[in-house]
Amino acid sequence: MLAGIATLIQMGALAWLVDQAVSSQAALGEVSVGIVTIVVAIVVRSLAQWGQEVCGQECGLRVKQQVRARLLARLQQLGPVRLASRHSAGLASQLVDQVESLEGYYSRFLPQMVLAALIPLIYLIVVFWLNWLAAIWLLIAAPLIPLFMALIGMGAQRLNEAQFQAVTRLSGHFLDRVRGITTLQLFGLAERSVEEVSEVAHDYRRRSLKTLRVAFLSSAVLEFFAAVSVAVVAIYIGLGLLGYIQYGPAEQLDLFSGLFILLLAPEFFQPLRTLSQHYHDRASALGAAEGLVTLLEPDVDDPDVDDPGADEANVVADDERPDKAESDVAELVPGAVRLVTVELRHAGRERILGPLSIRVDAGEVLAFIGPSGSGKSSLLQMIAGFIAPSAGAVQVQRYPAIAWLDQRPLIIQGTLAENLRVVAPCASDEQLRSALRQAGLGQWLASAPAGLDTPLGERGVGLSGGEGQRLALARVFLSPAKLVLLDEPTAALDPETERDVIAGLTRLAASGRTLIIATHHPAIMAMADRVYAIEAGRLSRVERPISSREVHS
Repeated sequence: MLAGIATLIQMGALAWLVDQAVSSQAALGEVSVGIVTIVVAIVVRSLAQWGQEVCGQECGLRVKQQVRARLLARLQQLGPVRLASRHSAGLASQLVDQVESLEGYYSRFLPQMVLAALIPLIYLIVVFWLNWLAAIWLLIAAPLIPLFMALIGMGAQRLNEAQFQAVTRLSGHFLDRVRGITTLQLFGLAERSVEEVSEVAHDYRRRSLKTLRVAFLSSAVLEFFAAVSVAVVAIYIGLGLLGYIQYGPAEQLDLFSGLFILLLAPEFFQPLRTLSQHYHDRASALGAAEGLVTLLEPDVDDPDVDDPGADEANVVADDERPDKAESDVAELVPGAVRLVTVELRHAGRERILGPLSIRVDAGEVLAFIGPSGSGKSSLLQMIAGFIAPSAGAVQVQRYPAIAWLDQRPLIIQGTLAENLRVVAPCASDEQLRSALRQAGLGQWLASAPAGLDTPLGERGVGLSGGEGQRLALARVFLSPAKLVLLDEPTAALDPETERDVIAGLTRLAASGRTLIIATHHPAIMAMADRVYAIEAGRLSRVERPISSREVHS
């Protein structure tokens, strides 16, 4: 606003200066006030525009920080189970590219929309005071620019939405091909994969160019209307000064008023033209916001979405120990778990688990058995906090952390030591070696030429499945977690590796940790203090040894 008012003063002083120099033959000293006014107005205008840019950038930065914080909090809330249905490359694209697209909307478009409404109104009042006929023409021409801008903008928004969807698909498509490059090469499909990625990239290029064409078209149309409007005002003023127009206030035109109106006419349309230049920021932001809002919206089966205290430890009753039903929260020590009338449902499906009530004391080893699909993994995921129960409560002391070990341990690209220090950043080399020995990787480490500096690839390239599982077990030994959740830790392992992993779990149980294991393996059931079978979503205590055939059936 300050820049707009400074522009008005600058144009008025310039018109007065020219009028004095031409009409009155004024000397330089007589117009010095006008010169100083013009210089001051230019300085103020420049400083105000600089301030607008700085404030806009700061606003855009804060918006991006807030949106990213909300997105990251939402991803953490969803957990790995719900996020399994979303592609990591698509999520990365949303966190980076789509959030970046919001900046222009807040830093440029929204402020300019206010300016496009207020500054032309101020200029129109001044022009109306000088010459009401010229003001009427500006008033007629002004709505044409927002009208065509809105018509073109609706198409641009749809194109931007399609463009963001295309780049999300491209990200996932490319990442899938990179992850599976070994398999593609083994089957001789690497060249075909390159062609597929190239086709998808060309499709994204075509969509981007189509969006740019619409943006350039909108700018050209708006520039045309602005130029025609200014030309009409210039013709009117010129003919009025020459005496060819006798209607209305044309006879009262002089050099000052005519030049002032002529200088203000382009400035009258400038905020609208600038708004049209930033209109693609609006279309881009709305296209990006579509996917972001979808990610931030709570799921149908997301009962904990408005419950930030769901992770807090409380006291839960046990069907086996009803006398503990009203215990105080302080009695829930690290490693203890209590479930009370817990139920789990997924949208569109019948109840999977529940109602379940159970208590696990610190240091106990518990085994859950049952056929595949009975809900063992879902029960562990609820205890871990990956999913929330549909009813009831899960109470766990989450500090120190919970350790999670499943059939597909996370292995990052880096050295062996870096993979171990994911859970213990300050661990010494000797502590790392001790953890590896306890997990059954002592001989493997001794035979590795680089030792702890052995490089590992993403997803465990350089390790067998059993070695990766034992590496994850070594992390558990390093972790300060008192509660360890294991989901089928011996699945898909050969007998020798199974024995090594089970020996490591035995040492882990002897260290005083609480182990809750979903398993089919008789040896793991044998080491458990209690064994529960999950049948039709309910728990039943197993009091006698079970054969592996009965477990699988």
